[in-house]
Amino acid sequence: MRDHAVKTISVIIPAYNYARYLREAIDSVFAQTYPASEVIVVDDGSTDDTPEVLAAYGNRIRAIRQQNQGVSAARNSGIAAARGEYVAFLDADDLWQPAVLEAQLARFDADPNFGLVYCGAESFDTEGRTLHVLPDGIEGRVAINMLRHEPVIAAPGSNMMVPRRVAEEIGGFDTRMIGSEDWDFSYRVASRYAIGFAAGPLVRYRMHGSGAHRNIPEMEKGMLLALEKAFASPDPAVQSVRNLSYGRLHRVLAGCYFETRRPSRFAWHFLQSLRYDARNLGYFAAYPLRLFSRLT
Repeated sequence: MRDHAVKTISVIIPAYNYARYLREAIDSVFAQTYPASEVIVVDDGSTDDTPEVLAAYGNRIRAIRQQNQGVSAARNSGIAAARGEYVAFLDADDLWQPAVLEAQLARFDADPNFGLVYCGAESFDTEGRTLHVLPDGIEGRVAINMLRHEPVIAAPGSNMMVPRRVAEEIGGFDTRMIGSEDWDFSYRVASRYAIGFAAGPLVRYRMHGSGAHRNIPEMEKGMLLALEKAFASPDPAVQSVRNLSYGRLHRVLAGCYFETRRPSRFAWHFLQSLRYDARNLGYFAAYPLRLFSRLT
């Protein structure tokens, strides 16, 4: 392994009304075995105690306050302010295990041509109990895997280290998206570069009632825009998975609306899923059993 003592990492934490979690997130950065060169917290117009939480850290962090513009704009402000060779993203309600930066940087040392390095992740509930662990991942050219909606990068908002030049090259995060901007960002990197993976669940993703992942209409809007952008490419390999990709996305959205008891939206996405890929009918065949289980 090459000596990476001189490599600099800017950690970017977007924060909006998560003062109750923010200290844990920041402290998990300061607990790293490989220290970040700077911690940039972008307060995206919070109305809670976020400014007071940040003030307590003094000059140990760089605090940027802006009017509320959304998480993508907050991350972009962090990228613009960053001075490190690499930028790593951590959402204000998530946590890092102590070795995450060291492990990700080691993968960049092994292959400097990587455009992004991620790691395994685990989700946990409001009581701190682990819910699900995803310790494994794949690396290399994974863009087609992502278009096939395979689980490539878990908890991407807190699980990406990229060279700052790459983040700038692809234009940062798309501010039109809420909840799908992480997938879009990582896909745009993956469409240009190989992706690296550091083994082990080194990111802890907090599941709670106000998480952006619960906003299904915004996820729908964002993912449809992300796929529209992706399939604007004339690359035959990309175009070969177009129907499969749209079919699986509509299948996922149908499932989300089924779980939230919105039958009209479920029905629409069900039909769209079959229109793009009739093979999805086998997946939906299990839904009557799920409905029966719910009612009994």
